[in-house]
Amino acid sequence: MLLVLSALALLPLLWYRLSFTHARAARLRPIPRIVLWAWEEPEDLRFVNPRDTGIAFLAAAIRLQAGDTIIHPRFQPLRVPDAAKLVSVVRIEADSRAELSRSQIERSVAAIVETGSWPRVHAVQVDFDATLSQRNFYRNLLIELRRRLPPAVPISITALASWCLDDNWISALPIDEAVPMLFRMSAGRDQVVARLASGKDFRSPLCQASLGISTDERWSTLPAGRRVYIFHTKPWDQKTELALLREVRQWR
Repeated sequence: MLLVLSALALLPLLWYRLSFTHARAARLRPIPRIVLWAWEEPEDLRFVNPRDTGIAFLAAAIRLQAGDTIIHPRFQPLRVPDAAKLVSVVRIEADSRAELSRSQIERSVAAIVETGSWPRVHAVQVDFDATLSQRNFYRNLLIELRRRLPPAVPISITALASWCLDDNWISALPIDEAVPMLFRMSAGRDQVVARLASGKDFRSPLCQASLGISTDERWSTLPAGRRVYIFHTKPWDQKTELALLREVRQWR
């Protein structure tokens, strides 16, 4: 009887988790399963088919220096199809003297929220390689961002691969997806390769719906059924995009 009562007591928690997972999936549904990252270079992506490919563009870069919050908007032109589904990306960097204050959270969040209101933007993505000492600041920033964004707008973050393996500090963050960055991995690459090659997944559920790769670091195979964000070291062109789409679709 005690075991039955204990199991029944867990049902509300399980229902909450399932509901929360469903809400995350629903918010992300408008974003195509293949997304091209457009960084700080002139980009003409009008050749993209918006029915199956999205565009995550660098909208702004934020530099935290001492008590200052320096916001650099995108200066390079970006041309996209009229029906494009966009993700606005904001890159955050903090130097060793950054105060990581409440005012820096507020100014940073205001800048991110503004990019989320631009035409055709369906989601926001934060790119911040937070160190151990910066995690509390980052957590509070994301909490405030979730509070300020419309409920239907999903929050994506880029994630170091280590965050998705043994160091699961992101599990309680108010985000909809964490994109494991499978390129420029200075450490832990062999561990990630071996884990994925063996058929195992990332431990964090937030990291199990998407992947981030680069055109200059190729993978022979990757887990299927993921949203794939693709970084290109040069401006995109149609030939490169079509070749990548064929390759990625072989994993699906």
